[in-house]
Amino acid sequence: MNAWTLILLLLAVMAAAYNLGRKRAISGAGGIAQIKTLHSLPVYYGLYAALWAGIPALLLLGLWSGFQDQIITALVSSSLPPDIVNGLSEGRIGLLINDIKNLATGNIVSSTVTPEIQAAADQFARLEWIASGAKWLVVLAVAIAGLALALSQTAPKMRARNRVETIVKGIMILFSSIAILTTLGILLSVVFESLRFFHSIPPLDFFLGINWSPQIALRADQVGASGEFGAIPLFTGTLMVSVIAMLVAVPIGLMAAIYLSEYASRKVRAFAKPVIEVLAGIPTVVYGFFAALTVAPFVRELGESVGLHVASESALAAGLVMGVMIIPFVSSLSDDVINAVPQSMRDGSFALGATQSETIRRVIVPAALPGIVGGILLAVSRAIGETMIVVMAAGMSANLTANPLDSVTTVTVQIVTLLTGDQEFDSAKTLAAFALGLTLFMVTLVLNVIALTIVRKYREQYD
Repeated sequence: MNAWTLILLLLAVMAAAYNLGRKRAISGAGGIAQIKTLHSLPVYYGLYAALWAGIPALLLLGLWSGFQDQIITALVSSSLPPDIVNGLSEGRIGLLINDIKNLATGNIVSSTVTPEIQAAADQFARLEWIASGAKWLVVLAVAIAGLALALSQTAPKMRARNRVETIVKGIMILFSSIAILTTLGILLSVVFESLRFFHSIPPLDFFLGINWSPQIALRADQVGASGEFGAIPLFTGTLMVSVIAMLVAVPIGLMAAIYLSEYASRKVRAFAKPVIEVLAGIPTVVYGFFAALTVAPFVRELGESVGLHVASESALAAGLVMGVMIIPFVSSLSDDVINAVPQSMRDGSFALGATQSETIRRVIVPAALPGIVGGILLAVSRAIGETMIVVMAAGMSANLTANPLDSVTTVTVQIVTLLTGDQEFDSAKTLAAFALGLTLFMVTLVLNVIALTIVRKYREQYD
């Protein structure tokens, strides 16, 4: 039987524990007629028993399931004859262990099955069966022990509600900390790999270099693969595409939000707002095709008609399409924030003789500025992190240029390029992706700090 069957059985035990806890509390109070003598409602006594029966058993089940395969694999590996593993690389040993697992589970193996491998597969299957059976017995024993402990503590004067709320609060804190721990784990992994990169490439060469050609020579006489890791062309390309996108998205999105919230009728608003938000649901690869097949040729033909040289893949084409894509991020959030401005502020402005446009400029927009800044910040983060549109419309050439009609590339595009395919994670070429990711993270952090500073300043004025 698999782990899901065991989980369902534990849920049944928890349900039984809930009923036993309620009945134990009611009987301890002297029956339904004396239920008022209980410190808490009977439901809390039942929940207390169910939590004690379920939480320790589920935690043990998770830990057991997580480490069972590793422990069994280590035991089987240590029992392999030395003449089989001697001289094998780490990769070949991993492939051998994988064949043993496949043979034990009845799947296809990639090599000839020798008597030694067959014996190891039989041992793996036997240990797997023993571990699974022990897991069932131990987990159910822990659940029953928790139930017994909870029932032994159940009494009319027991503060069941306080104990249940404490347990639930701890669970909520645990789940809410997962996001923080995940972010911390991502940051630490990126930082450690970036430090490895900066041991090979000086930070000044990375942050101030103007040539990006992350190639590593495979042999001593190879030409054109010495490797240059100057990231300035990537930063300028990212900045250029993001600025073009924001020049498109912010005015259109903000004006659309003001119109929908202050001028449009209910029918127009009910139709236009969902239509604008549909733009956010279109896959980015579709935007990329649109940019590559429609916008980029149009920009090139338009530029050539007035005597300008436009690359077939340009930052302008990518920025225009990206701006259209992030319009909903600005308009939707700005519209919600503008509608949240109290009507009393509008009425007060009108009472002082201000027109509707003056009220919007001097009252509504300043009062809604924290939310508007938040929407713009979200749009900036979306623009900086976009990859597919830039790959298909702006190209992958790391050109250091301020001309939006030239082909450029961005940080995210290079991260994907460096990590695509079979890569060695001990080479500067691959580790450069982590350095780029760390730089991107720090830029986003600075943008957040600046936005929070602006928000705090205006909140103090308009709250």
